[in-house]
Order: sequence, then C-alpha cells, then structure tokens
Amino acid sequence: MSTRRPVGLSAFQNRTSLSTSYATHGATLRSTHVSSLQTQLSVFQSLLHTFALSHAETIKSNPQFRAEFARMCNAIGVDPLAGSNVRKGAKGGKGSWWAQMLGGDVNDFYFELAVRVVEVCRGTRGENGGLIAVGECKERVQKGKGIGGGMEVSDDDILRAVKSLKPLGSGFSIVTVGSKQMIRSIPKELNTDQSTVLEAIQVLGYVTVSMLQDNLNWESARAETVLDDLLSDSLVWVDAQVREKEYWSPAFMHDAEDT
Repeated sequence: MSTRRPVGLSAFQNRTSLSTSYATHGATLRSTHVSSLQTQLSVFQSLLHTFALSHAETIKSNPQFRAEFARMCNAIGVDPLAGSNVRKGAKGGKGSWWAQMLGGDVNDFYFELAVRVVEVCRGTRGENGGLIAVGECKERVQKGKGIGGGMEVSDDDILRAVKSLKPLGSGFSIVTVGSKQMIRSIPKELNTDQSTVLEAIQVLGYVTVSMLQDNLNWESARAETVLDDLLSDSLVWVDAQVREKEYWSPAFMHDAEDT
C-alpha cells in the first residue's frame, strides 16, 4: 500500500511565487490599459478643442449644430455646463467649460437663456401651476424681449439651460408627462395618480370624473380627490358650464391650438 507523499515547502513557495507573478502581471496590464485610455481621451479632447475653435461661430448661432456639439462633448465625458452658474469674471470663478473653450459669449448665452426660462416659468405659473411644456417655453423665450428677441433656440438649449439651474437649488427640473417633456418650476412632486390624470388629459384633451371611473376603474372619490388636488395647484382648469365638469390642463392647451 503506497503512502501519499507530503507536499514539500518548495511547492508552497512556487505557488506563492506564481500567484504573485500573476497579480503583478494583472496590475501591469490594468495600468497600461488605463494609461492608454487616458491618452486616447486626451487626444479626443484636444481634437474637440480644435474643432470648437474652428466652428465657434456656428456653435453659437446654430442650435442644431450646438446640440450635436454638446452630444459630442458628453460622449467623451466633458460636461459643457460644468460651472455654468458662475459668470465669467466672477471672483474666484473660472467660468464654464463653454467659456474656457469658446469665450464668454456662449457662457453668457446659457446664463441669459436660463434667466429668461425662469422669467417665462414664473410669468406663466398662474396659468399652468408651474408646469410648462419645453416647446411652449422655447416659443415664449423666442418671442420675448430678452434673450429670445431675434435669437433662435432649440429644445435642447432649453433643457441645458434648466440643467444649469440645478446647482443653485432653484427647484427647476425636467419631468416627463406622457410623451412630453415639461419644465416644473415648483418643488412639489407629482404623485402617480396626478401624473396619470395629466397623461389622460394630454391624450383626450380633457377628463371628467366619469371618464376616469370608466377608463381607470377608479372610485369616484379617488377621481374627485386627484382632480381637486390638481385644481388647487392650478395644474388643471375646470369647465363647470357643461353637464359634467370637464377638467383641462393649460399645459397642454398650447398643443391643441397648434393642431
């Protein structure tokens, strides 16, 4: 009967040495990979800088081109709006990436656009309860006497202007209701029932208590409570001149007028 030979100390030493070798090789590969990625990123950023300088005027004046350029920035991890809440020349501030790359004009553009968006949202809050479609806000900005006068802006510009307000804790944010992007200028969150009713109004034009009962299988008390909450926040208007009260959303009336 043969006996199993005990593993010698040298075997353990060889195994430890092999493990150490693998670990060292793996660390070297990771370091090389990271270094390569950093080099590629630096090259991309350098090319982006050259591209930005060559097409600065187009970026400033063409909203579609500006949106595509911003998407290029995001693809390589550059946030064009980083620091955009700090005006160029402010004490201790370096300005936004836009300002450093293209000069103060673009930085000022988004600063002024954000101010105009705030003005539009506050000016229409009594009509829509602080919920306005991005498209409507864009049209009001373009027709305004401020930044919008004679200046073409895109939905993407409006979205980026709202995003630039976030560091200020302003309460402005983008929410999606149904198929539309909306700017919410009040800190109050919409609950699930409220969002559902607003989506229904977006599709149907208006809703009634009986419509919510029939289509959503809600009890009348639930439907009335949601509508009363929306009404108290000025997010819907009520037409009481008909057989059953109809609830409309001023946020979506703008779309109905255009169709």
